Amino acid sequence: MTDTTPGTTTDTTTDTTTHTTTRTNATDEPGREAAAHRIGPLVRAGDATAAPAEAAGTGDVPLADGPRRGPLTAFARLHHQPAPLLLPNAWDHASAAALAAEGFPAIGTTSLGVAAAAGLPDGAAATAEATLALARRLGQGSFLLSVDAEGGFSDDPEDVAELARGLHAAGAAGINLEDGRPDGTLAPVELHAAKIAAVKAAAPALFVNARTDTHWLGHREDETAARLAVYERAGADGVFVPGLSDPDGIAALTATLTLPLNILYTPTGPTLADLAALGVRRVSLGSLLYRKALTTAVATATAIRDGRPADLTSLSYAQAQALAAAAPGTV
Repeated sequence: MTDTTPGTTTDTTTDTTTHTTTRTNATDEPGREAAAHRIGPLVRAGDATAAPAEAAGTGDVPLADGPRRGPLTAFARLHHQPAPLLLPNAWDHASAAALAAEGFPAIGTTSLGVAAAAGLPDGAAATAEATLALARRLGQGSFLLSVDAEGGFSDDPEDVAELARGLHAAGAAGINLEDGRPDGTLAPVELHAAKIAAVKAAAPALFVNARTDTHWLGHREDETAARLAVYERAGADGVFVPGLSDPDGIAALTATLTLPLNILYTPTGPTLADLAALGVRRVSLGSLLYRKALTTAVATATAIRDGRPADLTSLSYAQAQALAAAAPGTV
């Protein structure tokens, strides 16, 4: 996910080919429109979709075929358990291996952590190669991998489908696709629906977590339910609304959804138990662990420099070396 706070602040085969993503200029509205309509409706829109699409201010949207498709994958089943799936987010091999060693059955990636570690901006479609490379390193681990792919690193659904094929071949079980843009706007709902449909056509077993940034960006919040309804019809397996932390708002949304709802954990928001009681099925930690690791590293260094007491409890050198050497999930 694009993890910058507004206003502040895995079917497994190894794909060793190089993936290149062509990016559509964000200002090329005709190009985006053409891209969305190139995918086209997968089936005729029904009355159930017309109202949500109209409410979100959309035109035609591509639709998934029929009812929910086939048996649930292992990753999808984790979204239908008595307790919500708590998904920690890793940014490299060692962080994923350390989390897997603690028994987390599924681990996500954090786009902020991946981008910052590479010296690149988050949410700017700059980390397609780094994201795919990390998926290839993590996709064969003992855990199920969900990849934060920003908005698919392109406004061309065909490019996003190509990315999805590469991630699935690398061993990913899920993908996050967001409709927020770096300039603070939301992508046209029909374009995001086209990306979702293209991913499901290219890699049907890949769990698509369709994210809307209405609350994250703090505007057009009244479109949230309508956007999610369109994304469900396009084939999404789950929906994600980061920035939504009000219990009443979460309860109202879960009452309208048939797909699992993913909420971003916030230290000042509802607890995991509270979110479970509200009907949330997945809770992501986003960039929290990455930011906490940076904070701890700097705090430790400055405390030593300034002669202040510091908690120096840490992994031993040998333990860290074992994380780096082992396949994720085998330590």
